[in-house]
Amino acid sequence: MSACAIAPAIAVTVLFSACAQKEAEPVAAAPEVPAGTAQDAVIADALSAALPSMADVAAVMDWEGNTLRAGTSHYTCMPTPPHQKAAGISSPMCMDETWMRWAHAWEKREPFTTSTIGISYMLAGDGGASNIDPYASAATPDNEWVVEGPHLMLLVPDPAMLESLPTDPANGGPYVMWKGTPYAHVMVPVAD
Repeated sequence: MSACAIAPAIAVTVLFSACAQKEAEPVAAAPEVPAGTAQDAVIADALSAALPSMADVAAVMDWEGNTLRAGTSHYTCMPTPPHQKAAGISSPMCMDETWMRWAHAWEKREPFTTSTIGISYMLAGDGGASNIDPYASAATPDNEWVVEGPHLMLLVPDPAMLESLPTDPANGGPYVMWKGTPYAHVMVPVAD
């Protein structure tokens, strides 16, 4: 499965083990791609997921792993996946290093654990995701599909921290997405 599919949920975040486990090394950045008009639009889309102060310093990477703009912070922003952009859907995201590791694990269907909190921003909203199935690609009558407006996504090192939160996206506040999987994370809506 391609990295394009993480944006609807993520896109953004999990935990499930060991505060004591050593963190994996960050993934090396790909070489930068030369600037151009189309690239500028992709960068603007990616940065629309971020706070203005974050957008000033975040790196931008495309879905092929090319660095479109170097950054000076610990955040990497990614544009709306091409298949969603073509459908008129907006779902860019900005992820910290913990979330980037999460995304690589999710893409490869590998277990993920962290000893640190992870934060991802999707301030432009998302195109939708199943609240229960990390790999669902479209709504079905029973996969609890949810389209979220502007939100943050949080990863926590101890899955027990998620027990006090609901899984219902319509509860009026934060909720757990993909509970019971190694990709569980907290969705924090910040606007309607």
